[in-house]
Amino acid sequence: MAPEGPAGEERETLRTLLDSLRLRLALSERPERYFRYGKDEVGGDTERHPSFETPKAEGETLEEIAAEAARCSLCPLHATRTSVVFGEGNPRARLVFVGEAPGADEDRQGRPFVGRAGQLLTRIIEAMKLKREDVYICNILKCRPPGNRDPRGEEIAACEPYLMRQLAAIGPEVICALGTFAARTLLKTEAPITVLRGRFHSYQGVPLMPTYHPAYLLRNPEAKKQVWEDVRKIMEVLKDKKGVRM
Repeated sequence: MAPEGPAGEERETLRTLLDSLRLRLALSERPERYFRYGKDEVGGDTERHPSFETPKAEGETLEEIAAEAARCSLCPLHATRTSVVFGEGNPRARLVFVGEAPGADEDRQGRPFVGRAGQLLTRIIEAMKLKREDVYICNILKCRPPGNRDPRGEEIAACEPYLMRQLAAIGPEVICALGTFAARTLLKTEAPITVLRGRFHSYQGVPLMPTYHPAYLLRNPEAKKQVWEDVRKIMEVLKDKKGVRM
């Protein structure tokens, strides 16, 4: 029988951290365990790119990952959160949007992108002739940083394995990174979003398009044209692909 009280909680936290680290290492060293490879339909320098495949061998589902994240206490943000904002949308979405972290509205409702920036993201999705329930929306961090400050390195390190497992379970054909922190975290780069946006990169071989965060567009509406250019490139890739899952 597991010990109750603080000792039991500490043991559970340690077990969760070790499981996340093992998954992160497995994804980086043996991507073939989680991805299936196919013909390159995007173009560029790579000869092949994999589509994510749900890791059925591990029996991992979004619901199971979400339940684990709901109990997470791997970083100090668990002490100040109201809700764990795991993500929402089509569990087999072809397109996944990844943002930075929940804000006040998201923390209160437990849903990603529901504030003013979220309303703008919804309009962008609708301009793509899609609905929010067609895509999947999540963030790098699952808990709100106090005062909406920037995510810290240790918070990203604790939360990123959840995101990696989400993406592996969903199996998207394209990922859109919203803003600097999402793009830098997924691409492992310090390059600014102004340099990264506008062209496809590779995340575990899957096409990834960085673009400006909707919150940035609220402050800088002149950048909407550039975001639309990025979004149109995503639409072209999705249109060229034959297997429709939405």
